[in-house]
Amino acid sequence: MKKIVVLTGAGMSAESGIDTFRDSGGLWDKYPVEQVATPEGYHANPQLVLDFYNTRRKELLTVSPNEGHKILGELEKHFKVTIITQNVDDLHERGGSSDVIHLHGELTKVCSTDSPNDSRFIKELEPDNYEVKMGDLAGDGSQLRPYIVWFGEPVPKIEVAIDIVRKADIFIIIGTSMNVYPAAGLLHYVPQSVPVYLIDPKQVNVSRAGVHIIQKGASEGMRLLKKKLLQE
Repeated sequence: MKKIVVLTGAGMSAESGIDTFRDSGGLWDKYPVEQVATPEGYHANPQLVLDFYNTRRKELLTVSPNEGHKILGELEKHFKVTIITQNVDDLHERGGSSDVIHLHGELTKVCSTDSPNDSRFIKELEPDNYEVKMGDLAGDGSQLRPYIVWFGEPVPKIEVAIDIVRKADIFIIIGTSMNVYPAAGLLHYVPQSVPVYLIDPKQVNVSRAGVHIIQKGASEGMRLLKKKLLQE
């Protein structure tokens, strides 16, 4: 069974109604990144940061996977599919994908402030209890914080992702500007013989020759690509 590796960014979930961060009118226009997505911002005003992610979590309850997410889930009938996502939502899982690596963390989880990547203190929140308050403590006694990789923090799963990308038979990029590192650097690890497909309605500059561009949104692009992949 051929291995498909998919790298997804904010454009993957935009059709589901989740605000992108970088586009005009996106979340970084409304909330300074330094305040809500850096360790310094968190230590300066933890209440603001907890409230920001509590709101993001509640938004998850109002959105659903789009057709693009569902097609990726359906491809598991024909291929071994691994999703490497920069998104912190759970729409890939809800769309039927069973092997998802979240490079930048997961919105539905919380962790220890002192040891964010200690698996003993990472906890999945139930949808009816998405509110995290000051005074809610992790197992090590420190304040619970969002299980999100903030700017300036290491990306602990990048080595796992690199290993998976090296073994890809087909590589698909959906809805990412390819400007955010280290995720954008994953393209360098795709073997030269492996076909690369890029789905995005906007023009995306990539440093690799021979990339097959599908200038469509996630759902329409995946409809077209699924047809092509199943014909080959």
